[in-house]
Amino acid sequence: MAKYRASAHESEILPNLLGLTDATAIGLAEFEGFLRADIVLTESLTSTTKFTLKYLLDVHLLALGHLYAFAGRYREVNISKGGFAFPAARFLRASMQQFEQEWLHKPLPVEQNKLLYLVGAIHGELLFIHPFREGNGRTARLLANLMLERQGHKRLRWEMIDEAIFPRYVAAVQQSSLGNYAPMQMLIRSLYPR
Repeated sequence: MAKYRASAHESEILPNLLGLTDATAIGLAEFEGFLRADIVLTESLTSTTKFTLKYLLDVHLLALGHLYAFAGRYREVNISKGGFAFPAARFLRASMQQFEQEWLHKPLPVEQNKLLYLVGAIHGELLFIHPFREGNGRTARLLANLMLERQGHKRLRWEMIDEAIFPRYVAAVQQSSLGNYAPMQMLIRSLYPR
């Protein structure tokens, strides 16, 4: 899957706690962190797990805390991707509180199709807000999988988002910024194992 970077410049090397200066080494450290977070969170997942802002911040901290000082905290910089500006950093706290009230407080349906539609809307909205300096897409994908697993469903096949589908994924995020979650919901449905 193509990498959806939140950085202002695609080639930017972010300051990190390990002193890494090679993009490949940083990518590996990020990958290992998300893999570790996935294992820990999946093993601790129960039918009573609550998905809250604190949980989301903890996911990010668990995945990237070994690498970035900003892990587990909202970004303090404004960022854009391909000319698309994400919400300004100064509005993130309010945006995330509204996100929690409108989306995370909704009960997760057990029925597969209803759950996929809710997960699609949550995924699109979270990616539009882009609360973190780095790791937004991976955090949102991990959250989506955990929500599905909590309700007894299979994980999404994110690896299906290849270079041909990736522009559709980005366009679905942009549509989510307008409150149109249908493109992301359809994409999420197409990633569910049959």
